[in-house]
Amino acid sequence: MTAVGATADAKAGDFHALQARLAKTFESFAEHDAPRTVLIVPSLSMDQEVLASISGAHHYEERMLCYLMLLRMPRTRVIYLSSYPIPESIIDYYLHLLPGIPAQHARSRLTLFSCHDGSATPLTEKVLNRPRLLDRIRASVPEPEAAYMICFNVTAQERSLATRLNLPIYGCDPDLLHWGSKSGSRKVFREAGIEMPEGFEELRGVDETIDALVELRARRPGLKRAVVKLEEGFSGEGNALFTYEGAPDGAALKPWIRDRLPQLAFEAKDMTWELFGEKLASMGGVVEEFIEGDVKRSPSAQFRVDPSGRLEALSTHDQVLGGESGQVFLGCLFPAAEDYRLQIQESGRKAARILAAKGVLGRFAIDFLSVKEGDGWRHYAIEINLRRGGTTHPFIMLEFLTEGQYDPATGTFLTPSGQPRCYYASDNLQSDAYRGLLPADLIDIAALNCLHFDGASQQGVMFHLIGALSEFGKLGVLCIAPTHERAEEFYRRTTEVLDRECRSV
Repeated sequence: MTAVGATADAKAGDFHALQARLAKTFESFAEHDAPRTVLIVPSLSMDQEVLASISGAHHYEERMLCYLMLLRMPRTRVIYLSSYPIPESIIDYYLHLLPGIPAQHARSRLTLFSCHDGSATPLTEKVLNRPRLLDRIRASVPEPEAAYMICFNVTAQERSLATRLNLPIYGCDPDLLHWGSKSGSRKVFREAGIEMPEGFEELRGVDETIDALVELRARRPGLKRAVVKLEEGFSGEGNALFTYEGAPDGAALKPWIRDRLPQLAFEAKDMTWELFGEKLASMGGVVEEFIEGDVKRSPSAQFRVDPSGRLEALSTHDQVLGGESGQVFLGCLFPAAEDYRLQIQESGRKAARILAAKGVLGRFAIDFLSVKEGDGWRHYAIEINLRRGGTTHPFIMLEFLTEGQYDPATGTFLTPSGQPRCYYASDNLQSDAYRGLLPADLIDIAALNCLHFDGASQQGVMFHLIGALSEFGKLGVLCIAPTHERAEEFYRRTTEVLDRECRSV
C-alpha cells in the first residue's frame, strides 16, 4: 500500500471512530437541558459551476440559520460558520423568534465564525485552508465528547473537517453518497420495487447519452421527450430536456440525435452545451423518459435515520417547481395533498429502509412525480437527496416555533393543543424592485405591516435568505397557518406588501 493510500485509510478510520462516538452519546442528548455543542457547517460542497446558475447561491448558507432554534434548549451551544459575516440584525431576528428563552441568554451561547471570503469556493474548503480559524473553532468547543457537526451535505471535505476538529457528523458518510446521486437513486428504487421513469443510469459522456436516447425511444416508441440529468445536479439546475419531435425511425435516429443534442433545453439559465457536455464526461448522468400528463404534482417525502439506527418519517411536501419545463425547485407546500400524502410516505419508506440498511445517517428526501389518472394518482420515484434541502429548513422552523409534532399515521402536523398547521415556503421571492433593501429595511417593513410569526396564535410569516435581498432582490419566506389556503393567503399578502413598499420609495 502506498503512503497516500495508508493516510486515506487512517483518516477514514478516524472518521468511523468519531461516528461510533456519536452513536454512543446520542441518547444522552434527548434531555431538554442536556449540555451539548452543535457546530453548523452550511457549506454547499457541490459542483460550483452548476451552483453558479442559482442567483445569490452563496447566501444559501443562511438557510441553516434555522438551527439557531436549538438555542431554545438552555444548555446547548451553537457555533455557526459562514463565508462572509452574517449581519447582527439577521441574527437578532432569529433569536427573537425563540419561544421561552431570552434573546440575550441565547446570544451568549452562540458563536459566529466567518472566513471573510465571498469567493465561489465551498465554505468547508475555506475553513480547511485557515489553520488559525480551525484553532479558534476547536477552542470554542468546551466538551468535544458532547459535541457534533451538522452540515448541509457531507463530502470528503466535511469528513476531513470532522477529523481535524475531532467532532462527529450527524450526517451521511461520504462513502455512501453514490446512493444519493441520480444513478444511485435509480438503483435504490429498483431494489425497493418502486416505480420510476424508464431510463438508463451511470452514463459517461456524450456517446453513452446518445445511445441511451436511442434505446429509450426503442422502448417507448411514442415518447415525445426525455430528460438528461447531470449526476450531481442541484435543485433541478442540472437537468435538460430533449425532444424527439420530427425524429426518424431506424438507423437514421442515432445521427439525428447526435445533431440535435447540443440543442438541449437547459433548466439552468446560464448553462451551455459545452459546459453540459464536459459535466456529462466528468461526473456522468442519467437519461429518463419525460413523464407527460395534464395534471402533475411533484411531492417528496422526508426521513431521518438517527445515530441509533432508528428510521423516522418526518414529513411530506408538494414541491413548487418552475423553469422551462417545470423541473427547478422554487418552494414547497406542507403537507402534501391529502389524496396521496400517505402513499408517497409509504413508497418513500421502502427506499428509506434500504438506505438505512446501507448505513445512511441523518436527514434525506425522496422526490416523486405524480400524474393524475382518473380518480387516482400514479407515482414515479425521481431522486434521492442525501442532504438537507429546500424542504428542511421550513419544517425545522415549524417544529421549533410551534413545539408541535408530525403524525406519520395521518401525514399532518399538530400543535401541542392538537391544532393542525400547514405552510407555504419559498426560497425565491424575487424582484428587481427589492434590490437595495437592507436587512433593517425588511425588518422595519415587516414590523409596520404585521408580517411576523405570532406565538400566541402559532401562525404567521417569517423570512430567511435575508442577506440576499439587497444585492439580488431575493428573499425566502415561510408562511405558517392552520390550512394551505390561509398559508398561501399569508404569502400573497407578503408579496403585496413588499411590492407596495418598494413602489413607494
